[in-house]
Amino acid sequence: METQLPRIVITGIGLAAPNADNLKTYREKLLNGVSEITEIDLRYFGRAPAGICSFQETKYRKKKENKRGTRAGCLGVYCANEALADAGLDIDHYKRSRIGVYVGLTEHGTVETENEVYNISQYDYNVDYWTHHHNPRTVLNNPAGEITMNLGITGPHYSIGAACAAGNASLIQGVQMMRLGEVDMALAGGISESTGSFGIFASFQAQGALGSAPDPREACRPFDNSRDGIVVSEGACIYVLERLESALARNAAIYAEIIGYGMNSDARDYVLPFHERQAECMELAMERAGITPDDVDIINTHATGTKQGDIEECKAIQQVFGQSDNTYINNTKSIIGHAMGAAGVLELAGNLPAFQDNMVHPSINCRDLDPECKLKNMVFNEPVTLDSVDIILNNSFGMVGINSVIIVKKYQ
Repeated sequence: METQLPRIVITGIGLAAPNADNLKTYREKLLNGVSEITEIDLRYFGRAPAGICSFQETKYRKKKENKRGTRAGCLGVYCANEALADAGLDIDHYKRSRIGVYVGLTEHGTVETENEVYNISQYDYNVDYWTHHHNPRTVLNNPAGEITMNLGITGPHYSIGAACAAGNASLIQGVQMMRLGEVDMALAGGISESTGSFGIFASFQAQGALGSAPDPREACRPFDNSRDGIVVSEGACIYVLERLESALARNAAIYAEIIGYGMNSDARDYVLPFHERQAECMELAMERAGITPDDVDIINTHATGTKQGDIEECKAIQQVFGQSDNTYINNTKSIIGHAMGAAGVLELAGNLPAFQDNMVHPSINCRDLDPECKLKNMVFNEPVTLDSVDIILNNSFGMVGINSVIIVKKYQ
């Protein structure tokens, strides 16, 4: 007889987005299409639209600790503590050695390295002025490790490098580790400090893929004929994951149950996405969830505002969901920009309240829909209220051909 896998649920969410530092405010702004994308001035590069977070940086860690650590660690510590508070969990509810911390990153270390190179350039490149904190700041496990040090967690921690699919990948890792019995609770999510790196902006510009507009709030416009690229954002979102029986035993409020996931690789190109593999990834996640396309109420798209990327994802959605009349499609990046390693988890978080309010938040900034991106039930400019929302599918795809899909279900 087949053994039933443990059911894993989300019981806490902590986030820092470019327009909010808590889920309630974040949801309100998404429903109203309120973008707070601004313009920043980067050394060597100049001005560009970007998403910058405002949150209480010293709420859980002193200014001195933040200075020694990283921006990514600062974001992670804030969100992890907020997630635990939201879940109503004391850190000692579970053995600290049985808690895992899994953080998705697109990249890490670039910001610190650029800062140090700039610093020694002021001293004729004398490496005596290079900080001795550089190595621990730039190792890939740093943001996850900073969370464990802050909370005294002695279980496993590591970062998951999966480009812009990393947020979803971290949730998948958390689910798998809990189902294997490796940990009893997981803090899983994603972090982006990308706005601190002029190199990221310069690279997207060199690729012809950096979004622009006279009003920075309109620079990210997925699916629109005039779209010209990505808006780089920082951000973070950490989830508390628990086994269903453990959550019920402590009468926890449950945001959602993770019922399916998929990851695969295009194996084709460094940058260009491929709709066939994206479609297969969605189908794999639905197969694991035991559902059909008609069962999915909302698809949160990955679409970044690049022409090829948007079109390929729409082809994949049409291939899988073309016959479904029940599935509504939105996009979160149009409002908050592209938070890289945090994108998938921030976008999922913004849609989870739909299980309570039955509303699909809109995509914004699409005034002239690209015919190659036209799909049934796309939600633009104003939210749509459904009779009920029971299942949400979240797409996140990344460079070097990595795809991830998470499916969550309303817990009843």
